Amino acid sequence: MASCPMADAKQRSECPACSSKDDINPLNMMPNSPNEPAPDQPFPLDTTRQVSSIPKAEKDSSERWVYPSEQMFWNAMRRKGWQWSEDQLKPDDMKHIISIHNRNNEEAWREVLKWEALHGRECSVPKLVSFKGRAKDFSPRARIRSWMGYELPFDRHDWIVDRCGRRVRYIIDYYGCEPQPDNSVPIYLDVRPALDSFTAVWDRMKVAVRRWTS
Repeated sequence: MASCPMADAKQRSECPACSSKDDINPLNMMPNSPNEPAPDQPFPLDTTRQVSSIPKAEKDSSERWVYPSEQMFWNAMRRKGWQWSEDQLKPDDMKHIISIHNRNNEEAWREVLKWEALHGRECSVPKLVSFKGRAKDFSPRARIRSWMGYELPFDRHDWIVDRCGRRVRYIIDYYGCEPQPDNSVPIYLDVRPALDSFTAVWDRMKVAVRRWTS
């Protein structure tokens, strides 16, 4: 889990969070977003893409995943049906959105690496294979927490990690924390391996015991 308290020169690849069926990216099951301005776009946006710290799982590759640009993010929102109006978004807002998006992905990967450290002898360099957004597909853990009075997560991603030949699925639930004095709203990430194997169950049990006894 991330630390937020719940209130209730590298080569490039495509972004991990980022028409026809041919336009679907099999690594995230989403249409590829163009990096050019939309015809009715009210202001220019940056097309620069930031290289992440997340290794990409390709044979004999040192590539890292690359995050979407402001322009790509805008086009993705438009593709989902969002319409711009003057009282909604300004150019600086897009910079903030991209910053939050990238920071959350970096934090999620750090949390994945904490779990993967349990298998450091087996694999010293885990890599991200692919991911899929499942915002409305609440995990059993999230549903149980909601029955206890906690808010449901506002988003969920499933990440597939390559543990040196073994593929491991991670669930990442995203929760909004209480607003801070500066009006920022921190995001809490609940990251854990999915209970797809005995190894994952054992890892979850070991970490739970450590937390209860520490």
